[in-house]
Amino acid sequence: MEKTIFSPADILLPDYAANDPRWSAWAAIACDQFTSEPEYWAEAEKAAAGQMTTLSLFLPEAYLGTEKEASHGAGIPAAMAAAEAALRTYENSMIYLERTLPDGKVRRGLVGKIDLEAYDYAKGAVSPVRATEATVVERIPPRQAIRAAAPLELPHIMILIDDKDGDVIESVRSLRDELPCVYDFPLMQGGGAAKGYLLTGAPLDKMLGKIAVYEKKHAGGVVYAMGDGNHSLAAAKAHYESLKASLGDAALDHPARWALCEIVALSDEALVFEPIYRVVLGADREDFLAAFRSATAPAAVGQTVTCVFGDAEETRAFTSPDHALTVGTLQNFIDRYVASHKGVKCDYIHDEASLRALAAGDGAVGFLLDGMGKEKLFPYVTANGTLPRKTFSMGEARSKRYYLEARKITR
Repeated sequence: MEKTIFSPADILLPDYAANDPRWSAWAAIACDQFTSEPEYWAEAEKAAAGQMTTLSLFLPEAYLGTEKEASHGAGIPAAMAAAEAALRTYENSMIYLERTLPDGKVRRGLVGKIDLEAYDYAKGAVSPVRATEATVVERIPPRQAIRAAAPLELPHIMILIDDKDGDVIESVRSLRDELPCVYDFPLMQGGGAAKGYLLTGAPLDKMLGKIAVYEKKHAGGVVYAMGDGNHSLAAAKAHYESLKASLGDAALDHPARWALCEIVALSDEALVFEPIYRVVLGADREDFLAAFRSATAPAAVGQTVTCVFGDAEETRAFTSPDHALTVGTLQNFIDRYVASHKGVKCDYIHDEASLRALAAGDGAVGFLLDGMGKEKLFPYVTANGTLPRKTFSMGEARSKRYYLEARKITR
């Protein structure tokens, strides 16, 4: 079989029946969601209490800088060792995933591994697997250190393919009833549901043939574009490069050369690009608003954003945009302000209701803005390189990928 950039993996999952209720406790949402809402994570801990759960295998970003960071983090190594011993291995497999979103739509994907030799997150890179947002290199070392110490990876990485004709993922639907279902359960806290089918043997070979055709068709351009988990994949790449430096050619067949991920077709009707909102916290609100108003004017056209503070809001347009995209101009403005005002920070919010609730607090100012259409992603990345960080979200928070499948990344 021809080698492909995206390929089967030895996938680890709990050894449960497909409809076992314990699946709901096992799967937890991506660590970078609900970062300013610790109450979400408190409820997640209650839902998973006393059961094997991915929540014990990662550190939610909401815990960073709190007393939970040390206490939760200290338990991760033992929990990961226990999970490694308990999980079942599905060798040389892919998972066809049907993810029912909170709104009832079904998003379809394939879980397998991506070759990090084909990926480069450096600015200006033209690798087949392409970053879609600017990578903040300062964020990589902590993630790289975690990966270097971990025997397993549990990804929330979603990668997009420009498969307009539905030749790859959509083609699995005709085979679905012939495939064994490995999980079928509701996700915790209103996340919808997940149903996964195992691809091995002849159905897998058929799929690999379609993947090979897709990769050849897009060779020389963007073959795979990052959707979610940009910094997680960058950390995986950095870890692999460090292994190459120490092991030489022996690293070429090391498990860390690949990263587990889900690929999703950009054309999937359930895949929606949502804007990622901004909230500034810890500011002198009047001083911040004065700076914002000096950079903008009341307007309904141009690069417009809606500024939300307390129970008020204003829609204004930047008078001198310094980026082709509104989100880029807004981010540049916020970055300059944060850099010159100690104690002020910017957070990224995926839900309008959450944004408005946070912006009602003292010293908080939120920003609502329109997102980019998903059909613009591949052309933009091809022509301009990476987008500004946190430009789009593939659905609101509860539509994100949950930690579910695992893979061993040590020998």
